Amino acid sequence: MFIQQLINGITLGSIYGLISLGYTLVYGILMMINFAHSEIFMVGAFISLGLFFIPGINDSPSFLQLFLSLIAAMAGSAALGFLIEKIAYRPLRHASRLAPLISAIGVSIFLQNLIFLLISNQSLPYPELFPVKQFKIGESEINSLQLFIIFVSLFLMIALKFFIQKTRLGKALRATAGDRETAELLGINTNGIISLTFLIGGALGGAAGLLNGMYYGSIKYNMGFLPGIKAFTAAVLGGIGNITGAVLGGLIIGILESLGAGYIPGGSEWKDIFAFAILILVLLIRPEGLLGEKLPNKI
Repeated sequence: MFIQQLINGITLGSIYGLISLGYTLVYGILMMINFAHSEIFMVGAFISLGLFFIPGINDSPSFLQLFLSLIAAMAGSAALGFLIEKIAYRPLRHASRLAPLISAIGVSIFLQNLIFLLISNQSLPYPELFPVKQFKIGESEINSLQLFIIFVSLFLMIALKFFIQKTRLGKALRATAGDRETAELLGINTNGIISLTFLIGGALGGAAGLLNGMYYGSIKYNMGFLPGIKAFTAAVLGGIGNITGAVLGGLIIGILESLGAGYIPGGSEWKDIFAFAILILVLLIRPEGLLGEKLPNKI
């Protein structure tokens, strides 16, 4: 029972961790919470679903459908993140902190209602992109879909970490996060770096939207709200602005949610309150997060 819930929790936590990276990247650069990120996650799922309405896609091999869906979700969400930064956030960059926060909430409501009005107000079934096989681990089971979700999430997380630490653009991103004015004096195009941050965060959110749709088998216009709140909680838990902390926080939230649903009577009905309870406890006991002091860099 414990192993089974642990597997389920790691699967959920991988998705939460992937979403939380979008929050932590933007906060690391702009010290701003991008509350529209949950809707970028949602739009990514709808973009990947829309791919199957293109003639010929459904007749393609499963691995090609999966690859194209992932690329479409990431590319579409990255473009949306870039557009949101240009239109809704950049003009308010020198305004008070409250202005971009309100703008982010407005963008979130706008995107949610746009999908509600233009596409559907009901849950839409998400296609099964490959046959799901079960594998035994003692008395527990893990299926090929869970393995795929964990693998893709970890691959993208490691790729982001490598990009941030080892590439020239990644170093420019860290410099901008550390001190934007000094980075500009050193010749770094900070506007371009900020746009790149929204591109990367959007792409990760889109990938998470596809994985979420595959895992639950359906998508809906308001599907981003709860995962977004939990991912934000994960970012705060790990130390917002810290990439490793965001991943760790996502896994902790997913595992605790799964264990609570499995072991607490009626836990499946109460599981959504765990993230909020953890958020309150973290803010009261350790507001800087688990890795907030150990890793002082913002990114």
